[in-house]
Amino acid sequence: MKDSIDFGSMEIPKLFRKLLIPTVVGMVFSAVFVITDGIFVGKGIGSDALAAVNITAPLFMITTGLGLMFGVGASVVASIHLSQNKHKVASINITQALAFSSLLILLMSACCFFFVEPIARFLGSSERLLPSVIEYMNWYVPFLLFYLILSVGMFFIRMDGSPNYAMTCNAVAAISNIILDYIFIFKFEWGLMGAAFATSLGTMLGGIMTLIYLLFRARNINLYRIKFSKKSMQLFARNIGYMIKLGSSAFVSEASIAVMMFLGNYVFIRHLGENGVAAFSIVCYFFPIIFMVYNAIAQSAQPIISYNFGLENKLRVRKAVHLAIKTALICGVCFFTTTFLFNSQIISLFIDPSYEAYNIAAKGIPYFATGYIFFAFNIVGIGYYQSIEQAKRATTITLLRGTIFMLAGFLLLPRIWDVEGIWLAVPLAELLTLLLIIGIYAKDHVIIRR
Repeated sequence: MKDSIDFGSMEIPKLFRKLLIPTVVGMVFSAVFVITDGIFVGKGIGSDALAAVNITAPLFMITTGLGLMFGVGASVVASIHLSQNKHKVASINITQALAFSSLLILLMSACCFFFVEPIARFLGSSERLLPSVIEYMNWYVPFLLFYLILSVGMFFIRMDGSPNYAMTCNAVAAISNIILDYIFIFKFEWGLMGAAFATSLGTMLGGIMTLIYLLFRARNINLYRIKFSKKSMQLFARNIGYMIKLGSSAFVSEASIAVMMFLGNYVFIRHLGENGVAAFSIVCYFFPIIFMVYNAIAQSAQPIISYNFGLENKLRVRKAVHLAIKTALICGVCFFTTTFLFNSQIISLFIDPSYEAYNIAAKGIPYFATGYIFFAFNIVGIGYYQSIEQAKRATTITLLRGTIFMLAGFLLLPRIWDVEGIWLAVPLAELLTLLLIIGIYAKDHVIIRR
């Protein structure tokens, strides 16, 4: 499971492939994990169950966002330390990141579990969907810690030079979820409780595998016992603050998907009722999968960029960035083409044509897919700024993309184009973000040439 990887001297295309292939495969398993859950819920329980799961999805996205924030923040810092042979400092940073993010997710899980009904209503649940939303949350929220560990740990395992093991962790979680989904929903007929419990057990297995690697199998990094002296706590707080600064754009990027779901649920239920939310839930199952692939590309480039940034090797940094952008854009074109040509087949995976939500989704998803190519460029661009410690710029771009641009789209476009405008809100946000990144690059380029 341990791979021969040298971030400082190996040819960039070869190094990128060694990281990208297992990372994308691991993300594909995660994608299968998400898709299969949606298929089993839609086919085995119904469209209302799909809508209920989509109501709870922002909690999943927030957890993923925390994992990305501390994974990116700690791995950027640790990669630079490793390039300078400071292995103990790098290890301390990843230990602090894992401990603090775990504490945050435990607090969030406790709040969600004890205030499940008001939180379900806040997330946009109607009275009809409320019992299903509560049932799903009760069996999913207590296990969010393991998903957090899996999300954060992937960065550290890849940084340690073992992308194949990281892929295996995702694969075990996904395959376990598929098997348990089938058993719990179709054989035991446990409904949404079964779907939530299957997901929880799958992520628990992946999280435990991640901890086993970090505790017993890592080569260049180790988990250290946290000291509680005044000086240690001051250092802890300083390090956590810097990691949050570096990784905040990653959190906001993931949180923007939660915002997209949150706003979309509200707007769709207002215009089209529960059937609109069910239709929107299909694209919400599909969109994070596309994000996973783009994010895999950015994550594969990140340790290369950060390590060589620490060595001040600008040529290798530039080669890695250009390769990541080309790869992401090719994927973006493929995703758009696939969605446009096989729209009805994709929807049929989740619900039957007899549901009204099917027709709503069939009309709207092609509009939504126009943003996939813009999204590809944006994720890699934001990831680049994270990797070279330009956290303020990455966070600013991500905040504008995930809040201002998206909010404007959901509020304004439905007034102009009615339901089609709702589907175009996210593509508009991605297009505006792309123009912003191009503008920033052009400005930097002019300043450098002067």
